[in-house]
Amino acid sequence: MLFTSVTFLVFFCVAFTLYWAFLYKRPFARNLFLLVASYVFYGWWDWRFLSLIFVSSVIDYTLALRMEATNCEKGRKRLLFISLGFNLGMLFFFKYFNFFADSLKTATEKLGFQLGDITLNVILPVGISFYTFQTLSYTIDVYRRTMPPTRDLVAFLSYVSFFPQLVAGPIERAEKLLPQFFRKTIPFDYQLAVDGLRMILWGFFLKAVLADNLAFYVENLFNPGSQFSGSERALGLVYFAFQIFGDFAGYSLMARGIARLFGFELMMNFKAPYFSRDIAEFWRRWHISLSTWFRDYVYIPLGGNRGTVAAAVSNIFIVFILSGLWHGASWTFLMWGLVNAVLYIPVYVLGVHKKHMGKIAEGHLLPGLKELLLILVNFSVVCLAWTFFRAENLGHAFEYLGQLFSPSLFSLPAAMRGGLVWIGIVVVVEWVDRDRDVPLKFDRFPRALRWAVYLLILSVIFYRGYFGEKDFIYFQF
Repeated sequence: MLFTSVTFLVFFCVAFTLYWAFLYKRPFARNLFLLVASYVFYGWWDWRFLSLIFVSSVIDYTLALRMEATNCEKGRKRLLFISLGFNLGMLFFFKYFNFFADSLKTATEKLGFQLGDITLNVILPVGISFYTFQTLSYTIDVYRRTMPPTRDLVAFLSYVSFFPQLVAGPIERAEKLLPQFFRKTIPFDYQLAVDGLRMILWGFFLKAVLADNLAFYVENLFNPGSQFSGSERALGLVYFAFQIFGDFAGYSLMARGIARLFGFELMMNFKAPYFSRDIAEFWRRWHISLSTWFRDYVYIPLGGNRGTVAAAVSNIFIVFILSGLWHGASWTFLMWGLVNAVLYIPVYVLGVHKKHMGKIAEGHLLPGLKELLLILVNFSVVCLAWTFFRAENLGHAFEYLGQLFSPSLFSLPAAMRGGLVWIGIVVVVEWVDRDRDVPLKFDRFPRALRWAVYLLILSVIFYRGYFGEKDFIYFQF
């Protein structure tokens, strides 16, 4: 059930009406309703995987209560390892087993051994990487005693399966989202709802217009074996950069907007990432919920930057390799993580990673020349790294880069420039909205002008948008 489909529109209207008509003042009934609605939403893809998310949730709920009941540190650590083992084991089986099995088979064949077919016909459950990390953060926080476990099973199940962010994030922390399910009543907040509608409108545009229109160009330009000039390959990277931004940031915005319409607040997941001035700032602005998850649950526990520079560099490598692997069971994703690590480490060693912590072009309508150059250079570097993310395999990635870095790179692209119109619109709006929590607010504009913008966006969505035709890219993760 895609956010951009008519099916979801019907589902949302029914859920929204019942929620605010009968349930918002009754905590248990409200949470039970959200749980049922979320399971219907998730089961729409494949009802068989409902048992997986239910069992995962119940196990972590039970283990957290057991942790609270014992003061034995070894016992608490054992319970944590059970949670880690189950969740990561489940993730490995469904997402990575065939990848490692194929890699092992290839390696042994090169050594002269034949293992036969050891892969399994396993379907990847939608959103498994997202809700697995969400439940893991809960048990880890309970183990660290940074939050108490909940005894309300329905509220916990609703927290794990909350349908706006279930299948593609943001990856919420229990300490922030879970208490929102315990409120005695949730009054309807008009301003919160209006801001939510703005998020949905702009998120819908990013996905249905920007991402889905660019997808046709990207599929053509990234077609393995095709021949294009270097400038067209460069255009393909720019298109894919904005396709994946529109696709994922669009989903995150719609998730936040839908949650607000039900009285819930989700974290900001994207913050004008392509206006970043270095790669470290990019990772503070791109997929923020995942970046901060790896920071808090992997990088800092490994020692972070508390030891030597060599140790910190090693920890950075581990985080980026795991981040690449989190995105998919493929050597291309591992290479993408490695490339980002190689780009990030010089910035860290030179201390530049702390330089651009403030807002972009703060107090100015346009960036200065130096800031603009930094933005363009960093965007170019990020685009080059996206090659490995989008390529079918490593051979395809290097073939693509080989055609990119050719004399024809400095020629004018012969075709497929139509997507630049949508990119231009998005760049302008994102620049106006940079570092703001809510897009399209435009409070300084007259009401008539604001409504003219909203109606124009709606018109473009109905005229050029795609409704439920293309899955979100991050559903595969």
